[in-house]
Amino acid sequence: METTQTLTGLLKRVAGDFPDRRALSVSGKFDLTHARLDELVERAASRLVSAGIKPGDVVALTFPNTVEFVVMFLAVIRARATAAPLNAAYTAEEFEFYLSDSESKLLLTSRDGNAAAEAAASKLQVTHVTAGLTSEDLELILSLPPSETGDNSITQLVNDPSDVALFLHTSGTTSRPKGVPLTQLNLASSVQNIKSVYKLTESDSTVIVLPLFHVHGLLAGLLSSFVAGAAVTLPASGRFSASTFWQDMLKYNATWYTAVPTIHQIILDRHASSPEPVYPKLRFIRSCSASLAPSILARLEEAFGAPVLEAYAMTEATHLMSSNPLPEDGPHKPGSVGKPVGQEMAILDESGAIQGPDSKGEVCIRGPNVTKGYKNNPDANKAGFLFGWFHTGDIGYFDSDGYLNLVGRIKELINRGGEKISPIEVDAVLLSHPDIAQAVCFGVPDEKYGEEINCAIIPREGSKIDEAEVQSFCKKNLAAFKVPKKVFITDDVPKTASGKIQRRIVAQHFIS
Repeated sequence: METTQTLTGLLKRVAGDFPDRRALSVSGKFDLTHARLDELVERAASRLVSAGIKPGDVVALTFPNTVEFVVMFLAVIRARATAAPLNAAYTAEEFEFYLSDSESKLLLTSRDGNAAAEAAASKLQVTHVTAGLTSEDLELILSLPPSETGDNSITQLVNDPSDVALFLHTSGTTSRPKGVPLTQLNLASSVQNIKSVYKLTESDSTVIVLPLFHVHGLLAGLLSSFVAGAAVTLPASGRFSASTFWQDMLKYNATWYTAVPTIHQIILDRHASSPEPVYPKLRFIRSCSASLAPSILARLEEAFGAPVLEAYAMTEATHLMSSNPLPEDGPHKPGSVGKPVGQEMAILDESGAIQGPDSKGEVCIRGPNVTKGYKNNPDANKAGFLFGWFHTGDIGYFDSDGYLNLVGRIKELINRGGEKISPIEVDAVLLSHPDIAQAVCFGVPDEKYGEEINCAIIPREGSKIDEAEVQSFCKKNLAAFKVPKKVFITDDVPKTASGKIQRRIVAQHFIS
């Protein structure tokens, strides 16, 4: 079997090629090499197998961003089971939905546990197991009965490209979340696409700022680094903290980081209020998971002296679909999500015809990184895979250089009396105002026009900006029909766990 066809094969190869290089650190606590990480994963996988976990079984994991999570996640996949990472902040009801929808056999948590997840697991009769590292010799302790069969059962297990390795749910903006099975081949293809476009090598190093229960942090931050023989640092607190971020980046010689726009804005605000004495020399900064306003991109580049590469991704594509290139490979264009990486991409009209440059339509993809289909959801599969392409639900167009520009989600375009307004465009104008820290536009029902545009803004600290100023600024920079009819000034907007602002949820929040 070709090792490049499975994530496990790629990781094995790295443990052989770069055994003594740092793979994973917890800031200020300890480091693991690639060889040591591989050893811990093998051992944990053999414990799972001897505890009765079989190929295809689903194992749910809910942890902070810790070494235990990383080891157990890789161990589940190595045992040919399916890892289903879950957000630790879910309620018991949400855990119940995700555990039953994924048909999980086992729930893994840290030693501290998770009361809501455990309540859901016990109700569904799913076994709960904890995982913790000993502080002295960094051995992983699992609360499983000691294995009868010795530890050689795992050596006979061969991972197959078609094994379902990861099971996630889409963020369900419109309906109940859809289950997305991703195979070893999907994972292997995606990490190689990410590694190639950013030229990640064993000399690279990053600090994880995003939760590892989403594809962005998991695939782009963690797994692509591992597959390149590069190093990853987890913050000591198990989650992003603006106050320790640059210290960690400097201490661990970071060369890049990837984040969602919300986090880039937090990092920028901190830079404005309490800048670091010195910043690391970065190869690039990456932004993904929501649109990055050109004004924010410019401020990041100015503040940190590195190119900011915006990318476009989704769970069903095992993360990456397109990205702006590194400077040596071509221009990176503000407002564009770059060129397709390692997959075919086309703009289709409603009848499935491929559109030429500058013509808008639905962004569609196909490639070895794309899921084969949603779990138990024939309707979604029929709609999602029409004409032999996977349909993203996003409207966009290619410019004459082949760079993709996104206009918005099909369902989030605001239809004002037949004029289609892109909320992304209006967001970008609002964010270019010096007194606006965050902004989100959305459609609201309107008797006269069918839909009218509103927006919510978070002012910069100390600014006295009001609704009239926002509207007059918009009038200068936008056609009259695109100017928000009403402006909500607030100090917080609802976001998903991955830091995405979902317009529909924001709309419900402010209209009610």
